[in-house]
Amino acid sequence: MQMMTRDVLLDMEQEEDDDEDGDIALENFDQMVLSSFGTLESQQDLRSPQFEEFNGKPDSLFFNDGQRRIDFVLVYEDESRKETNKKGSNEKQRKKRQAYESNLIHDGLQLEATRSVLDDRLVFVKVHAPWEVLCTYAELMHIKLPLKPNDLKTRSSAFGNFTWFSKVLQVDESIIKPEQEFFTAPFEKNRMNDFYIRDKDTFFNPATRSRIVYFILSRIKYQVRENVKKFGINKLVSSGIYKAAFPLHDCNFSCPSEDFSCPNERYLLYTEWAHPRSIYKKQPLDLIRKYYGEKIGIYFAWLGYYTQMLLLAAVVGVACFLYGYVNRNNCTWSKEVCDPDIGGNIIMCPQCDNICPFWKLNITCDSSQKLCIFDSFGTLVFAVFMGVWVTLFLEFWKRRQAELEYEWDTVELQQEEQPRPEYEARCTHVVINEITQEEERVPFTTWGKCIRAVLCASAVLFWILLIIASVIGIIVYRLSVFIVFSAKLPKNFNGTDPIQKYLTPQTATSITASLISFVIIMILNIIYEKVAIMITNFELPRTQTDYENSLTMKMFLFQFVNYYSSCFYIAFFKGKFVGYPGDPVYWLGKYRNEECDPGGCLFELTTQLTIIMGGKAILNNIQEVLLPWVKNLIGRCRTVSGSEKISPRWEQDYHLQLMGRLGLFYEYLEMIIQFGFVTLFVASFPLAPLLALVNNILEIRVDAWKMTTQYRRMVPEKAQDIGAWQPIMQGIAILAVVTNAMIIAFTSDMIPRLVYYWSFSVPPYGNHTHYTMEGYINNTLSIFNIADFKNRSKGNPYSGLGDHTTCRYRDFRYPPGHPQEYKHNIYYWHVIAAKLAFIIVMEHIIYSVKFFLSYAIPDVSKSTKSKIKREKYLTQKLLHENHLKDMTKNMGVIAESIIGAIDNNVRPKLE
Repeated sequence: MQMMTRDVLLDMEQEEDDDEDGDIALENFDQMVLSSFGTLESQQDLRSPQFEEFNGKPDSLFFNDGQRRIDFVLVYEDESRKETNKKGSNEKQRKKRQAYESNLIHDGLQLEATRSVLDDRLVFVKVHAPWEVLCTYAELMHIKLPLKPNDLKTRSSAFGNFTWFSKVLQVDESIIKPEQEFFTAPFEKNRMNDFYIRDKDTFFNPATRSRIVYFILSRIKYQVRENVKKFGINKLVSSGIYKAAFPLHDCNFSCPSEDFSCPNERYLLYTEWAHPRSIYKKQPLDLIRKYYGEKIGIYFAWLGYYTQMLLLAAVVGVACFLYGYVNRNNCTWSKEVCDPDIGGNIIMCPQCDNICPFWKLNITCDSSQKLCIFDSFGTLVFAVFMGVWVTLFLEFWKRRQAELEYEWDTVELQQEEQPRPEYEARCTHVVINEITQEEERVPFTTWGKCIRAVLCASAVLFWILLIIASVIGIIVYRLSVFIVFSAKLPKNFNGTDPIQKYLTPQTATSITASLISFVIIMILNIIYEKVAIMITNFELPRTQTDYENSLTMKMFLFQFVNYYSSCFYIAFFKGKFVGYPGDPVYWLGKYRNEECDPGGCLFELTTQLTIIMGGKAILNNIQEVLLPWVKNLIGRCRTVSGSEKISPRWEQDYHLQLMGRLGLFYEYLEMIIQFGFVTLFVASFPLAPLLALVNNILEIRVDAWKMTTQYRRMVPEKAQDIGAWQPIMQGIAILAVVTNAMIIAFTSDMIPRLVYYWSFSVPPYGNHTHYTMEGYINNTLSIFNIADFKNRSKGNPYSGLGDHTTCRYRDFRYPPGHPQEYKHNIYYWHVIAAKLAFIIVMEHIIYSVKFFLSYAIPDVSKSTKSKIKREKYLTQKLLHENHLKDMTKNMGVIAESIIGAIDNNVRPKLE
């Protein structure tokens, strides 16, 4: 494609250095394929947009002539009316902007400027792409466009077998009409007659037009400095030369447009999707995709499918919870804890040195009763079920994703995606392509790429270690504050005291530590987001998909450690390495390692999950709803300032919030973190899927409301799938089997109870004549003689705390006076063997089922494969037939010309 334009560039040698993004060497810039229209006689000639007054039509989406559609809007503050006194800086910004707009005009775009109605300092530059520009860049970007109406595609429904139920959930087709389907092919200008062009104004829909214009805006140059060209609208917005750049919403969300040619898609999305009264309806995915693009469409499709699958998990989880709740009064070991004659007579050893008192077991009666609800046989069944559920969810989502790829024409999307302009700007090294054996430019050599990878990995590892350090800090807090709570809380043994009953030192320590951990998590999130973006920018991925996948992996590794580390500590480390009262284990030689309650750490893990999941969901929803609403409200109050002037569509959209290119990334991240909580620790909290289901039902509508009412319209983007989130979920699913098996084995008391019931309640180890749970508490609490404290240099920490001679502690050790006193007894080794056997058996069973289901359920259904092949065949056939028709027509014209020439030459001779 021949370059014809003489671009207008500013030569500013003395200007301060800008950020590197958007810079490109002159010798390399010509390698970027850009089309141009028109020429300049002199590089110093500047062409500016024509200023027009607002025509008083607030719903208009066109230039003042009513013919040219507005495809994009640029906003800047008039330098001559700025309040600042930096005239030199303002002049430089004005020159850059004028050069940029001039080059937009030279590249074929049409501009029209209108001053703000509410603030005369603001100027809105409306951008229109004419037909020739759209066709040229559609071919350059390999955009698929309609060839012929397609009657093969049929919409599948998840409720196909329940027609009456489906009608209730389905969006009314008389309101949102189904989109007509077409055979499509990458656009080519020289084969324009093959495409289904009925009206040039509607052949490119608004989303495609905005996408093409944004592609141009991202690559147009505006300045040269030291043999380097600056380019791109992103750079201009970030440097403050433009205040905003966005495509327009098509109408007001609360009422339809007065313009009869407007499709009112935003209004339909609000009333049939984002409004609370539509909360029970299925999402209009085709309209979402048409209005916002495939990238946002695939997100809402995934979120909706995930929510549907959570319904089954929530039902089973609630059933398991109710099973534990109904049978909580049949929990023998809990009855023994609460029994005044058993738990009331068991004196437990202090859990810290010098300050902590002796305490009676029955003060943990309430927590032991609650633990019976979660630590039951239903929990085991639910953990196995969730291992299978997550596999079914992932496999069926792959099939649904394949159907969307077919329906939305993204099967061959990878061939369409263009390199990021920031990547193109760094392509200064010449290498030989192994496939084509031709020269091509890359941003750095293999050695340079290795150095960048090492530096990026080191930075990510440093931040992960920082998170681990914060977790260790929380652990030290737990150890130190436990001593304080033990000294301050009431020490009397009255089990009826409500403060002592509900606010034990263990409970107070757990709740405060969970809240502090949550605050630290949110603070580190804010910091690391910026660091991860900096690292990814330095890494310089080639395409936007590569960029987002790289950022996704970095952010998730950090978030995984950030959110889940405290849960892993409680589940697998707390109370596991405490020694025994005569020889406790100390952290840093100072802090005694904290112990679990006699009921175990499972209830504490449940508390931690409830606080983090509930707190995160509430905070995120408040943030997503209130922050943009309050910002928009403040903006409207500042702008209107008492006047009731009619403002145009572009000015209304300007005062909305910017979602940003990574806005959707954070939505995914929020849901994947939730997915981890639902799967990784579900054995301790069967109600997690229910909480996630309720949150997601609200999340879908909150996100919809936010996008349609509070945010500017995003630039539509293509997407084939959910990207790196798919392998991340698969990794979580595999890890979840291990974590849940280990929670049941090492965190809950299910295995020790089963070992006692089947082996140690009857001879030769027990005294009962039949299998029973009676005596379980007494059997699992070892005896310690207070006089046997080993570390004499520190003094006996238990002296002066009462006249007790012995106390009990949670472990399986021989009593004092035994030949192997304080060594692990036979019960301990039986329990360890049973735990390891349980983990191996449970993992192998679930993994076998998972891999069988993954093999048995194909990623793409047979019908979808057939449809894709059929459509591809018919498309090729259609193109081939059209090509033959053109050749036949051309051959006929040539033949007629030859015959005519021969006839003209032969006839005079014969005469």
